[in-house]
Amino acid sequence: MGEPVLEIHDLVKSYRAPDGERTPVLSIPRLVLDAGAQVGLRGPSGSGKTTLLHVIAGIVRPDAGRVLIAGQDVHALPEAARDRFRGASIGYVFQSFHLLAGYTALENVAVAMMLGAGLDARRARTLLDRVGLADRRRHRPAQLSVGQRQRVAIARALANAPRLVLADEPTANLDPVRAGEAISLLRAVCREQNAALLVVSHDERLLGELDTVHELSELNAPTSPPSTAAPSSPADAA
Repeated sequence: MGEPVLEIHDLVKSYRAPDGERTPVLSIPRLVLDAGAQVGLRGPSGSGKTTLLHVIAGIVRPDAGRVLIAGQDVHALPEAARDRFRGASIGYVFQSFHLLAGYTALENVAVAMMLGAGLDARRARTLLDRVGLADRRRHRPAQLSVGQRQRVAIARALANAPRLVLADEPTANLDPVRAGEAISLLRAVCREQNAALLVVSHDERLLGELDTVHELSELNAPTSPPSTAAPSSPADAA
């Protein structure tokens, strides 16, 4: 392993429920992932796993606490700087893909690179080749199957050689063969780059291949509803 890539300290996140009460979602005293660590996160639907990934990535702000990526406090950055930092340092495989509909598979990977060190067309092609899409580079998302779109999303997440890769159910839309290939690629590229990998999944086969698996309920400390005003409810606090 190596130096810490991800450090969480005293992280708290809650949402306002429709009845006006605050609903605690996360209360994590400490979580550390070293460079090269490959860690799984398990928990029932609605327990806060996706919210945790969003907070780590700087997409959702916590109520309290710190999230450090390679020593940088993500939420201390202004919004534009936080977006640039995320693009350069964090790879994210979203559960719903978030591909750009008007761009080809190759362009979706290339656009992600523009938020990092810049376009590397050879690496973009190689990543698509490695996820089995050499013959689909010029297809747009609507021309791809759900599983193929998932593989484009994986290639895009790896595009900038990130320090940290977050994956939200990365095999949920893949058949067993493609699922095995996808997780093998994620793990192999993270090993090559000495990147930390944090995977949210219900796939026990996938989780069984990782170094460590945490139950979100075990990471969370007991909470009571905070007294300060809460942000509006998000569309998804999975």
